[in-house]
Amino acid sequence: MLQALNKNDSQTLMKYVSERTQEISSDILIKVTEIIDQVREQGDDALYEFTKKFDQIDLPSLKVSEEEMEQAIRQCDPDFMEAMKQAKENIEFYHQAQKQNSFLLQKELNIYLGQRVIPLDSVGIYVPGGRAQYPSSVLMNAIPAHVAGVKRIVMVTPPNKQGTIHPNIAFAAKLAGITEIYKVGGAQAIAALAYGTGTIRAVDKIVGPGNIFVAAAKKLVFGKVDIDMIAGPSEILVIADKNAKPEYVAADLLSQAEHDPMACSILISTSQNLVDAVNKELRKQAEELPKKEIVETSLADHGHSIVCDTIEEAIAISNLIAPEHLELMIEDPMSYLGLVKHAGSVFLGYHTCESVGDYFGGTNHVLPTSGTARFSSALGVDSFIKKSSFLHYSKEALDMYGEMIVKMAQEEQLDAHANAILVRLKDGKQ
Repeated sequence: MLQALNKNDSQTLMKYVSERTQEISSDILIKVTEIIDQVREQGDDALYEFTKKFDQIDLPSLKVSEEEMEQAIRQCDPDFMEAMKQAKENIEFYHQAQKQNSFLLQKELNIYLGQRVIPLDSVGIYVPGGRAQYPSSVLMNAIPAHVAGVKRIVMVTPPNKQGTIHPNIAFAAKLAGITEIYKVGGAQAIAALAYGTGTIRAVDKIVGPGNIFVAAAKKLVFGKVDIDMIAGPSEILVIADKNAKPEYVAADLLSQAEHDPMACSILISTSQNLVDAVNKELRKQAEELPKKEIVETSLADHGHSIVCDTIEEAIAISNLIAPEHLELMIEDPMSYLGLVKHAGSVFLGYHTCESVGDYFGGTNHVLPTSGTARFSSALGVDSFIKKSSFLHYSKEALDMYGEMIVKMAQEEQLDAHANAILVRLKDGKQ
């Protein structure tokens, strides 16, 4: 089921890498721009209108009440709730280690300089609520924001057919400490978070997954607010040695393929026999999956295998692809971790399937896609802070170094900059 790529066919490989980026069509951008403009002009009225048009729901109120939350939570599976509680602990444990401290540096002549680490004032989290619901994403987005110190965390999610919030989403929000929740989805929700309406106050940053219209809206409001990323189709790359179990490898590739027909599943191995066995397992396991058609389309269009001579060679190709998820299903994976330069998240060993990280392990599952792991990182505490520098020069320090600063400003022909130093130097000589 996996299309074989020749490791030496660099042209085909580079073509594959470059074509993974999902472009948003001009038609969608135009439609989303119209939605954003309408929300900016009409506020809540536009939100009610779009909810009725796209979700077929005539809402009496956008805000989710405490009573509605509690009623929804009572419908949750107790075992699911226990699993979510443990996942929350794991996610908090990991993200607490990401916290940064401000610093102060001191030099001679009463010069001091430093950096302050400051949490964002407010963050909006978009949570899908249509056919798919992802309570794990609520934890992954909200917990790092809480750890960072963000005071106001807002959640928006489309209403279900009954005009209420999904029970699992409601419980995840309560577990994550989110109390400000609105039943609105799509591009209109992103517009509301970016520009504000009568009911929803604007935020400083928007995070969370969504469909192509949500992605387009995030792209368009970037600059007015910050965003996490424009996520493309999900992807996994498994590097497996001859000792990897074919059924494990196949199961992990299928775990990504079921997301979307556009999802990418790649196997790089040092064993052709393993690749052949994995292909047999893919056919076998796909037959038993409810999303059989999706996984088969995904694998047929975006599933690939590459055979290499060494693990080092396999990792070099992986670095070129820069996958969202990278599994090192090999002996002694820690000894090879230092060779990995570009990957959203790395899963080590035969038993650490990507699903562990998606839900429970503690690392974040909001990851860069489409090769952007070359220059961007997983969502984390850093995503919800900003850094502000500060600097102090005494009179003695300015007298010592002022002429150097003047010279630099004059060389750039910025005379007013130079003068701001000169007036102080002259004042000190009078």
